[in-house]
Amino acid sequence: MAKKNYLYKITLLRHAESIGNAEGYFQGQGDFPLTERGREQVHALSARWLEEKRKFDYVIASPLSRTRETVEILSERLGFSIDEFDSIWMERHNGKVTGLKHEEGRRLLPQPRFKNPYQVFAGNGEGDWELFLRAGHALQSLLMRPPGRYLIVSHGAILNQTMKAIVGVAPHANYQGPQFRFGNTAFASLSYAPCSHRWYIEGLNDKNHWRDDD
Repeated sequence: MAKKNYLYKITLLRHAESIGNAEGYFQGQGDFPLTERGREQVHALSARWLEEKRKFDYVIASPLSRTRETVEILSERLGFSIDEFDSIWMERHNGKVTGLKHEEGRRLLPQPRFKNPYQVFAGNGEGDWELFLRAGHALQSLLMRPPGRYLIVSHGAILNQTMKAIVGVAPHANYQGPQFRFGNTAFASLSYAPCSHRWYIEGLNDKNHWRDDD
């Protein structure tokens, strides 16, 4: 694996648009395939990365259908192998609202006026603090590997918490505080120097290959 300057070069990519995104479902760890528009997004990203000659030494993805299909299209177009499907990179467990439309889920389980980050989500799902801890563990596990060029294909909520772990911002009450948005097929480009524990954030929510995304 490449060790130039002993840096980790990490790309955090959110999956393309899924049926759950398009139709307004609480997806969480429920399985929703990509839409045709989502597949077009991945092909647009593939074309961009081919032009940029972006390379990866190791590729890890969440095993859910929407991430699996995203990385499989990228793999075919860019000619890399998929090394792991790891459940640690799955989306937040959305508890009792998993698989429900947004309006139905909010009617079934209305949000309290005040919510601290330690509370569970939707009855028995992952609260912000639990998700933050999982994201931190996923990040630590990644950095126990040798330096190299990594692609992580995952989901918006856990990637948001991963970025918070990187910059050292714990979850706030009522979902306040900084948030790191990832549109469909948007990605963050990061470098990490372990010898100095220094992170370099080179790009966030980068979706220049798909201008009319949400």
